[in-house]
Amino acid sequence: MRAAGMEETAELLEKQLAMEISKMTLEEALSLARAFSHYLSLMSIAETHHRVRKARNVAYLSKSCDDIFSKLIHGGVPPEELYNTVCKQEVEIVLTAHPTQINRRTLQYKHIRIAHLLEFNERPDLSHEDKEMLIEDLMREITAIWQTDELRRHKPTPVDEARTGLHIVEQSLWKAIPHYLRRVSNALKKHTSRPLPLTCTPIKFGSWMGGDRDGNPNVTAKVTRDVSLLSRWMAMDLYIREVDNLRFELSMNRCNGRLASLANEILLKESASEDRHYESWNQPINRNHMKHYNHQGLALPAHLPAGADLPSCTECNDGDSKYHVVEFPGNITRQNSAENSSRKYEDGVVSLENSSLPPLGSSKVNKTNTSLVQRKLFAESQIGKSSFRKLLEPSLQRPGIAPYRVVLGHVNDKLMKTRRRLELLLEDLPCEHDPAEYYETSDQLLEPLLLCYESLQSCGSTILADGRLADLIRRVATFGMVLMKLDLRQESGRHAEALDAITTYLDMGVYSEWDEEKKLEFLTSELKGKRPLVPPTIEVNPDVKEVLDTFRVAAELGSDSLGAYVISMASNASDVLAVELLQKDARLSVSGELGRPCPGGTLRVVPLFETVKDLREAGSVIRKLLSIDWYHEHIIKNHNGHQEVMVGYSDSGKDAGRFTAAWELYKAQEDVVAACNEFGIKVTLFHGRGGSIGRGGGPTYLAIQSQPPGSVMGTLRSTEQGEMVQAKFGLPQTAVRQLEIYTTAVLLATMRPPLPPRHEKWRHVMEEISNTSCNHYRSVVYDNPNFITYFQEATPQAELGFLNIGSRPSRRKTSTAIGHLRAIPWIFAWTQTRSVLPAWLGIGAGLKDACDKGYKEELQAMYKEWPFFQSTIDLIEMVLAKADVSIAKHYDEVLVSEERRALGAELREELVTTEKFVLLVGGHEKLSQNNRSLRRLIESRLPYLNPINMLQVEILRRLRRDDDNHKLRDALLITVNGIAAGMRNTG
Repeated sequence: MRAAGMEETAELLEKQLAMEISKMTLEEALSLARAFSHYLSLMSIAETHHRVRKARNVAYLSKSCDDIFSKLIHGGVPPEELYNTVCKQEVEIVLTAHPTQINRRTLQYKHIRIAHLLEFNERPDLSHEDKEMLIEDLMREITAIWQTDELRRHKPTPVDEARTGLHIVEQSLWKAIPHYLRRVSNALKKHTSRPLPLTCTPIKFGSWMGGDRDGNPNVTAKVTRDVSLLSRWMAMDLYIREVDNLRFELSMNRCNGRLASLANEILLKESASEDRHYESWNQPINRNHMKHYNHQGLALPAHLPAGADLPSCTECNDGDSKYHVVEFPGNITRQNSAENSSRKYEDGVVSLENSSLPPLGSSKVNKTNTSLVQRKLFAESQIGKSSFRKLLEPSLQRPGIAPYRVVLGHVNDKLMKTRRRLELLLEDLPCEHDPAEYYETSDQLLEPLLLCYESLQSCGSTILADGRLADLIRRVATFGMVLMKLDLRQESGRHAEALDAITTYLDMGVYSEWDEEKKLEFLTSELKGKRPLVPPTIEVNPDVKEVLDTFRVAAELGSDSLGAYVISMASNASDVLAVELLQKDARLSVSGELGRPCPGGTLRVVPLFETVKDLREAGSVIRKLLSIDWYHEHIIKNHNGHQEVMVGYSDSGKDAGRFTAAWELYKAQEDVVAACNEFGIKVTLFHGRGGSIGRGGGPTYLAIQSQPPGSVMGTLRSTEQGEMVQAKFGLPQTAVRQLEIYTTAVLLATMRPPLPPRHEKWRHVMEEISNTSCNHYRSVVYDNPNFITYFQEATPQAELGFLNIGSRPSRRKTSTAIGHLRAIPWIFAWTQTRSVLPAWLGIGAGLKDACDKGYKEELQAMYKEWPFFQSTIDLIEMVLAKADVSIAKHYDEVLVSEERRALGAELREELVTTEKFVLLVGGHEKLSQNNRSLRRLIESRLPYLNPINMLQVEILRRLRRDDDNHKLRDALLITVNGIAAGMRNTG
């Protein structure tokens, strides 16, 4: 109604609605909150499905690899240059456990099943009866959702959070990666005549789940170790399933000489092993013998693997969501044939049909007839004794053994032993496996798979090689042995405390009291030495011990399992060298105990610049670091001449406001790139983005395309957090689309960098807007003595802690100050009230001041010609489209004390002013004028979102009078879920 100009009517209806809600009983309010909350969640699922369906029907998808490669080629980029740039691209998406995913995992899974049913409904071959059954299935899922408790009753542990990340890999990314890489390869082949190399991976994944200990005492050294081992275990489990499928598929006998030799070698070893085993056959057969025998039978799959009946191309369409054919238990028996005949060589190809390779169960050693009978009886004892089960057993008469199955059987055996070894390590049990019996690196796993691939190609079976086998090879190249390498993160002050304890123990003084130059001199001297610094007899407090234990675990796991060590709140070169020293010391100690070098190499040490002050000094810190001879040589020798630097969007935004944070981040990246170029070092920028606009979130393509020129040179790391992980990567189809967008955006930023500011004057204008914006923001948030109390009254900030959505505390320190509140609950609380204050506060004042000074035309030119400025304004406009002045006013009128309502009124006036000047700069008449899909999305939600906001206000009013009422608290948290679903953002 307001959009149609009917302001008074809308206000009257809202007052009537508020009055009706105030009369509701608690039970009625709870039911209404649940109904609207679930409806908004289901609406989001339907919208996502609609977008996927729409994209599937578009012949030429915008921002796809095919689209961007075509534009670059037609724009004059040589095909060879395009090919090389894509092949060298290194993008890493880092999934974090930031507490912004509000839905329980149980509900997330139910939502995924609904999405699968909607997809299944699109099939053209469904009969009327099928459709009716599908509707019944949908009703069952929705009924199950309604009868499920939507609230978490306990905080998740860091290991729980890590499991959530691993489930994203299992349910979606595992299926999406081969499909995405096929798209890249097909597009490359179309436009450059060369496919993507099989082991080339433009995108990989990292994780902070179980490694991010910054302000989270629940993430310990043991948690990090367990999560890393769990990730390896999941990788082995997934590979075992894939190899099982491959063993079923690759049943052919023709192979090249190298594969035949390997298969022969494997069978001979297994035969020798069986001979040793059967020497004890005069003893009664027991279960252990049976297990052992079963373990030896690796050449053929034991049963039809799940999904083996589906072609590999269906995986991204989520074959698991289809109705499965009933699988019967089965066992493929082998015929103990000892027939030998000469091998046939045709163009280097060996046929193992009737070959001299000994079938499993045969032996080069002569055995008595009794022994042969015993062996036959023993083999048959593996088949079920029931006549019914024998009816289900397939009886395959085979004259020979398929070599691919022999090799893949051996791979499967080693994978299973690797998985078992990891289980023992997780249980802290003795593990004495021979290293030759399990996989330690992805290269070891790739070797036999690539051999199978080459063999199939040489036999003219390229179409088979490029199926499941190619998909598995690409998965191994992408996910490695750990699925996602785990980053470690700790605050710089904790490292200083550890060094304080060490230097004090050694009577060297107190490290933290030294000036920067003395710290650097000490650290550099120790780094050049070859002896450990920390004495084994040292006794330290628990916090310091935890830091030292973390470095010890990092040394034990190494860079094969771990990614980077991120230093939050980094501000000096000594912060980086302190971590390098503690890491070196731990590796020396561990390798001394092991009697061999630590696994992998040293971890990359990444300074994270977060506050405005630290961002302004980032370039100087990197210059100081690279000017130190030891560090410069270390980067070249151990990290391929690559320096990684992380920039934080959350704390900078909370510190100075969104506009100032965006400008300071832009300048910091320019300075860091310039610093690295001065020393001939390549740089990778790691972007710590959140999900909401206030924490650096927004459309991926827009964000990457607006980076400073030269800051994205084929490499990029970026975090994906909380609800955005599920939204972007929760379904294989959406994951493929997001991965393509990452690839093409980075490619364009590398080959066609965004334009810098056209005039130096534009930088001057930005500085003026930034200064005015920052001063106004801080005057409200930090200098106004009424603001903290107003914030606590007007928002559900205090009550958000009951959501149990993360393992870490919501505050860094036990203080009510805004500075100690984490950025997520800060933005989460304002998003609930629909004012979304952190994303726009101060921007209106800055733009108004610039226009008053006569910069209006300059601002409009900047919007049209400077990608960074345009994306900044567009993101603010997107936020303003979601804000609602009338709803924010209702929160104030009911919940805020009368003496502080004036502050709320001032803020709402500023929101209107910001909207006016954002539209003026962008040349738009109304919000989201150039984003119709967003406008439709918002308008479709308002009939459900506005009432749930008003219901939340009423529940908050009652709860603050009866704060021990658990039913009221539940009702409030359900409204929080609903508003988050409606806004499609939390923090």
